[in-house]
Formats: sequence, structure tokens, C-alpha cells
Amino acid sequence: MLTELTIQNYTIIDSLNVNFHNGFSVITGETGAGKSIILGAIGLLTGNRADPKTLRNPEKKCIVEAIFDIRQNPLLDFFQTNEIDTDGEECILRREILPSGKSRSFINDTPVGLSQMKELTAHLIDIHSQHQNLLLETEDFQLSVLDTVANNQELLVRYRTAYANMKQAEQQLNAAKQEIEATREQEDFLRFQFNELSNAHLQEGEEDDLIESINTLSHSEEIKEGLYHASQLLSSEQGVVSQLKQIDVHLNRVSSVYPALSELPERINSLLIESKDISSEVSAHLEKIDFDPAELDKMQIRLDQLQSLKQKYKVDTIGELITQLSTLNTQLSALTDSSAHLEDLESAVADSKKECLTIASNLTKLRQDAARMVEERMKKDLQALGMPKVQFQVQLSPILSGLSSKGSDAVEYLFSANTTPLLPISQIASGGEIARVMLCLKALLSETHGQPTIIFDEIDTGVSGAIAERMAFIMDNMGKAGRQVISITHLPQIAARGLHHYRVEKHDTADGTNSNMKELNKEERIHELAQMLSGVNITEAATLQAQELLKN
Repeated sequence: MLTELTIQNYTIIDSLNVNFHNGFSVITGETGAGKSIILGAIGLLTGNRADPKTLRNPEKKCIVEAIFDIRQNPLLDFFQTNEIDTDGEECILRREILPSGKSRSFINDTPVGLSQMKELTAHLIDIHSQHQNLLLETEDFQLSVLDTVANNQELLVRYRTAYANMKQAEQQLNAAKQEIEATREQEDFLRFQFNELSNAHLQEGEEDDLIESINTLSHSEEIKEGLYHASQLLSSEQGVVSQLKQIDVHLNRVSSVYPALSELPERINSLLIESKDISSEVSAHLEKIDFDPAELDKMQIRLDQLQSLKQKYKVDTIGELITQLSTLNTQLSALTDSSAHLEDLESAVADSKKECLTIASNLTKLRQDAARMVEERMKKDLQALGMPKVQFQVQLSPILSGLSSKGSDAVEYLFSANTTPLLPISQIASGGEIARVMLCLKALLSETHGQPTIIFDEIDTGVSGAIAERMAFIMDNMGKAGRQVISITHLPQIAARGLHHYRVEKHDTADGTNSNMKELNKEERIHELAQMLSGVNITEAATLQAQELLKN
């Protein structure tokens, strides 16, 4: 329930603070006094767009703050999910518009996003403005009424999840079909590339080995000549090995009589062993080196092949060619396995669609029951609003596409204020009839949904007299049923029915026009009602009639 509203620096409102009560209250005032401006300020708390042009003083920020009593519905899940402190009794919403044009939102002094503000206010307040009567013509609104009355929100959540899964499965299937089709169109080319790379018998590091081998063969004569001379210097009669042997003999002979040389024979022996090993290795390489023009050509051809493949496939290494070969193999394997893959995806689509149809069928049953309930209730309430022969029918039918994001049902409200044939309500109902239908629907929804606060902005458009009294009776009953109902009205019959009466008025000041709102006492209410009845010049008859309206 809305308990207090504060507005500062908003259009023609300098500063306003007003307390509200439970039950049925009314707001009156001359056209242009600022009633719609107050609603616009409240609309900021429900997530409407902030416009810096609405700042009364463009150098100061605008503040709209509302305090709600939430003891009947503490909304603990919302506060816990969004990590916002709450005492479970009171909730404070605040929206600020800065001179820069930026806006800020707060819940219990915690900065929040606009989406969070919208989510919370959807549970706290419903503002029914005149243009919302147009909602009655939309299928979405008509269906939402049934879903609210049916209380099938949990089932709707399940359905939306299943529907999203089905759409995702369909997208995956379509994407796979397109990918397979695109791959099939170039299958011959892919297979040619695969065969070309596969037949090349690619090996990591082969290119470096080829370059090294080609370099060796290209210089084989030079290498062989060097090895030959080295071998001669090492192993000939006057070579290094032979001379080391002689040195070893001489040193061993004298070391026995000259101990200072005792370590040299061992060192010479180590050199001798190393020299023999080097001589053997040089000889082995000398035997291996052999210039073979055919082998060199073969290696060069292979190297040219590898470099040509790298250039053709626009890569830098043999490893990248091997990766490309693996990719081609995967693509071709996918083509081979495409039938099985498509069957799996088609099975997933079928399963998810089956789940959607099952939940949608349950939704349809609940909506059919709700439709009968809505029909009976609407006929009863509309008859009480001066339509004794009214006909109201909720027509449910399967949608042509089978399934939508809301289920499998198309809905249309059919209406006739008398005995004429039923037609879609958008084609036949007058403005006054639409107003009465919307009031009855809102009354029904408030009972079902438990909306704590409902504000009607001139819901009485197009009606007067006894019908207005009956509309006031419905709003009064809504208030007595635990709702807070606030009606902005121009009709004295409705204004007199409110438990609390507020007047919006504007005054010219040195700073410009200023709008304010105050709660009226009994005498002020009589004066206001009399003025609504007779105009500026209040007659005694109007005063007596106002007193009678309040008395009744």
C-alpha cells in the first residue's frame, strides 16, 4: 500500500508531500491542475523514461519518493535475490533526475537498475491510465487476464523454458543443415585437398631434415676431401696417433727415474685414446660421404613439393599443413556422419516440441476454466453497471502456427451491450462501455493477483449519473476487500464515494505556476463536490446535493 508520496522540482510541482490511506480514495481538480503530472511522477517509480525537460528548476535535481507498506506481501524473494536490505514492513522507492539528464534509482537507499525498479513496482502498484483502455483490444492483454485468473504463472514459466529449449534445438538443427549443405557443395574440392595432403605423407620436422641433407650432398666433395686429409693426419705412419704412441713410450721410460713426469704418461694416454676415437669417427664419415646426384634430385623434388604445399595452403610450417589435413578429415567425417547427427538433432527438436505441447495443453485447460469464470463474473458486474442484456464471451482457439511463446491458444473477447450478435470488443464497444469493461476486469484481476495499490486515471470516461455511482461502488468494494484504490475523477458521484478525498490545484506564484495536492476535510469535500456539480458559482441546491451524496 502506498502510504506517502514526495515530489520535488517536477514540472509545475515545486514541493509536494502527501499521505495516503487504505481503501478507496479519490483525487479531483480542474483540468490542467496537475493530476496527470502527479501520475507522471509516480510513473517514474515504475520505470518510465526520465526527461530532464521535466525539471521545474533546471539547475536542481528532481526527486520522486514513495513509501509503501509491504507487511501483507514482504516480497522477501525479491529483496534476497537483489541483495537489498528490508525490514519486511516498509519499502522506500526513490528516483532522481539530475540536471545533466542522468537518472538514478534507489530501493531502501540501495542504488538499483531501472529493471529492478520495474520488477518491484509490478508487485506494488498498477496505474490504469486512459490510454490503457486500448490494451483491451490486444490479444496479449486478453490472454494475460486469463493467465492471471487461472493463476498459472509457474506453469507459464515452465512452458517458456521448454519453448526456449525447443527454439534453440530448432536453431541448432537448421544451422547443422545449412553447414552440411554448404559442405556438400564443396565436398569434391575438400576431398581433393584431403587426398593431396594425405598422399604427401607429411611428417613434422621433415623439411628441416631435407634442407640439412641437401646442404650436405651439395658439398659432398668438399667434405670428403677434408675428411680424407684429416684421416691422413690422424692415422698415417707419421700421423697424430703414431706420434702420440712414441711420446708415450719415451715418457714411460724416463718417468721411472724422474718422478716429476709420472703424471704425463697418463695424460698422453688419454690423448691417444681420444685421437684413436676421432680417427675412427672421421674414417666412418669418410666412408658414408658419397655424392649421389639422383638422391640429391630426389631430396630437392621433395623439398619443392613441401614448399609448394605450404604456399598453396598459405601456411608457414609443415605442422600447419598437418593441422589442415586434420580439419579436412573432420569435415569429411562430418559429411559421412551427417545423417546420424541430423537424426539426433531432429530427435531433440521432437522431444522438446512434445514437452511444449504437453505443457501447452495443460495451459489450455486452465485457460478454458478461467475463461468461463471471466465470462460469468464480467456478465454479472457489467449488468450491475447498466447493461442488463450484456453478452461477454472469451473465445479460445488453437493458433495457426501450433505454438507460440505464450502457448497454443489464440484468444479474443467478444462483446455485445445488448441482444445484437457478438463481435470482437474492439469493433463494437463505445468509450463508456470500454471503461466499464476495463473496470470490471481490473476488479477481477485485483482479487486474483492481489495487487496492493491500483490507481485509476479517469476510468469513468464516457459515463455519468447512475452508472458512475455503480462504478464507484465497485471501486469502493475493491478497497473494502483489502486493496488500496485511488481514482482520479471528474464525476461527483464517484468522488463522493471515496473514504478519503484529495484535491489537486495550482496557483500562480512569483516563481511561476505551482501545483499542490491536499486531503480535504468534510466541509472542504462538500465545497468541492458542489463545485463539481454546479461549476464556479456554487448554488445552494448544489451544496445540498453534495451533502446528500456524502451522506449516502
